[in-house]
Amino acid sequence: MSTAIINGHNNSTEDFTKHVFGGGPDNAEKVVEENKTCGKILTVLAWGLVVLTMPFSLFVCFKVVQEYERAVIFRLGRLLSGGAKGPGIFFILPCIDAYARVDLRTRTYDIPPQEVLTKDSVTVSVDAVVYYRVSNATVSIANVENAHHSTRLLAQTTLRNIMGQRPLHEILSERESISQHMKALLDEATDSWGINVERVEIKDVRLPVQLQRAMAAEAEAAREARAKVIAAEGEQKASRALREASEVIGDSPAALQLRYLQTMSKICHGKFSTIVFPIPLNFVTPFMKDFKGLDLLKSNVVSDKNKEPLVPIAQ
Repeated sequence: MSTAIINGHNNSTEDFTKHVFGGGPDNAEKVVEENKTCGKILTVLAWGLVVLTMPFSLFVCFKVVQEYERAVIFRLGRLLSGGAKGPGIFFILPCIDAYARVDLRTRTYDIPPQEVLTKDSVTVSVDAVVYYRVSNATVSIANVENAHHSTRLLAQTTLRNIMGQRPLHEILSERESISQHMKALLDEATDSWGINVERVEIKDVRLPVQLQRAMAAEAEAAREARAKVIAAEGEQKASRALREASEVIGDSPAALQLRYLQTMSKICHGKFSTIVFPIPLNFVTPFMKDFKGLDLLKSNVVSDKNKEPLVPIAQ
């Protein structure tokens, strides 16, 4: 791939030379030949300088790049064939060679919060994280001025565009699909820059305070409505169960008495309790025949029926 790029670079340079220098194709070819000849002469002089200044020139000519780095070498402004050099030791000629180090490790870019207007006209603040690395060192140097800065600006723009095309409920519930879509778009756009986007993650979606309160009130009202419906259904089921239980107890008087005693045992569960038994007066009358105040009680009842005042008893 690097050889094709280098050949394409040379062809574009030759076309540019033909357009810049007049005199037709013959003159352009002469200029190119002169440039090649001049380059050969400068290369020979550089090798001579290296030999004359031996061994001090070795400290300048030999360079080292790390395992995670590559060196892209330019000789007289042209890319050297063979692609990027490294890792390890590589050789450059003084005065005519220049090189650029390219780091191949994965980089992390924290996209700052972006104010986005969603499809349903809601303003949200979205931030994300992009993980990318340089996959082709030569292309990242030759095809774009600053591959890292360009990738970061493209990530911000892509995030805003994607969020602006979706409604709020999709942004809140489909973060994974949005991340995958954004990764595909970034990877396709940065392929010509020698950048490989490995992963994109949506960090946070911040809503306005008023919208948060409105959504909280809506959720609370929905929960209260569901609670009321559930309570009503429970009361309905309980009433049906009580009706069936009353029918069963009504068929057996002993069952009613047992249920009554069970209820009394539950009431007397504590240490201190007061139990009041409502007993009709007709049940007590046979046991109160010898009570002296019974005649007075009967006279009071008769006087109430005749609507006549009672005569006070003399002491």
